[in-house]
Amino acid sequence: MSVEPQRWVMVARILRPRGNKGEVAAELLTDFPERLTRLTEIFLGASGAAGAEPRLTALKSCWLSQNHKGQAVFHFEGCNSISEAEKFRGLDVLLPIEKRVALSAGQYFVDDLIGCLVFENSAEPPMVSSSPCSLSGAPSFLGVVKDVQFTGEGVAGTPILAVDTSAGELLVPLAEDICAGIDIRARRIDVLLPDGLRDLNQNT
Repeated sequence: MSVEPQRWVMVARILRPRGNKGEVAAELLTDFPERLTRLTEIFLGASGAAGAEPRLTALKSCWLSQNHKGQAVFHFEGCNSISEAEKFRGLDVLLPIEKRVALSAGQYFVDDLIGCLVFENSAEPPMVSSSPCSLSGAPSFLGVVKDVQFTGEGVAGTPILAVDTSAGELLVPLAEDICAGIDIRARRIDVLLPDGLRDLNQNT
């Protein structure tokens, strides 16, 4: 089961024209918005546009909105009117994956986790390889991460992986003792599910 390597990271989505000088308001989709104010060029692309390559766009200026939390204002080179700004509505603001901010060990980007294949491992000690029953302890495919849920702004807590399984959605805490192995390059997460976790999901 192969997974295509990720080439782009989405940092914002353009919402609408802002003002009458060609600026656009955008929803921020990054935990590091300040770096956008220092860029001189970005890439723009349309979600769902199969085969269409994002286009390089020169950036005149970018600043974080003081009136609308979670938004930024972009002013692209050559865009000087509301009608020109309207053409950017709905486009994604992208950066090449290699220009993404480096995280500390044990930290992950949400879009790195979404789409990962999740395998369930047995908590029992593995049987000797010569045993005909040794495959019973092999990891089994559980599902695919479709979302990452958080406890809320200003509230400490463990993020939750929403895993799409054949039996429906399974919520798995992103904790070290449960997510025993995370390999972003391989797009794979190995989990050790504690007793009762499936029942807890069914009761929520």
